[in-house]
Amino acid sequence: MKVDELQLQLHLQQHKQKEREETQMCRKLRMGVSDLSQPISSDDDACDKVEEEDLFVPPLNFAMVDNGIFRSGFPEPSNFTFLQSLGLRSIIYLCPEPYPETNMEFLKSNGIKLYQFGIEGHKEPFVNIPDDTIREALKVVLDARNRPVLIHCKRGKHRTGCLVGCFRKLQKWCLSSVFDEYQRFAAAKARVSDQRFVELFDISSLKHLPIPFSSSKR
Repeated sequence: MKVDELQLQLHLQQHKQKEREETQMCRKLRMGVSDLSQPISSDDDACDKVEEEDLFVPPLNFAMVDNGIFRSGFPEPSNFTFLQSLGLRSIIYLCPEPYPETNMEFLKSNGIKLYQFGIEGHKEPFVNIPDDTIREALKVVLDARNRPVLIHCKRGKHRTGCLVGCFRKLQKWCLSSVFDEYQRFAAAKARVSDQRFVELFDISSLKHLPIPFSSSKR
């Protein structure tokens, strides 16, 4: 056999091996987001055929605050499968608007309790964050019976950032770390008034409650 023919055969074998590896990788990726009780497609283009309901899509600005405590922007129906995976017991909603019917149906079907603390979403300089409302919301967060819990507002930036910031003070984080976290989510929309509120928030009335300290002190 000529050298050119040997090289061509070797090239074809390498190409087939690469195709097999890519196919196996697609199948592994599909298993990571699919119901494992269902058969896995053997098509080479399996990755392109993953159905939307198989995907785990977190809400906007989603993050873990502490064990059993999460934060995000407003959950959309496309996020419901992901939220189911968290095993939530409750949701803390920080906006005054009524919760959408679709979201309420999701909560009911999954046994999730809704705690609504309506805080108006005014822009500076008209921001008014009520201390008492944040304090009551923190009591819900600190009650282990409500966890896992998701805290959210509209974008997961300002109202959620203020509540989480006050929670960090209870965890004895230094203010610079509290503000770093707030700014990471608020980004260009960070508000001096929010950070001022967190700085001045009095946690003394909540110190008798058990505080989760799984996060390292900052």
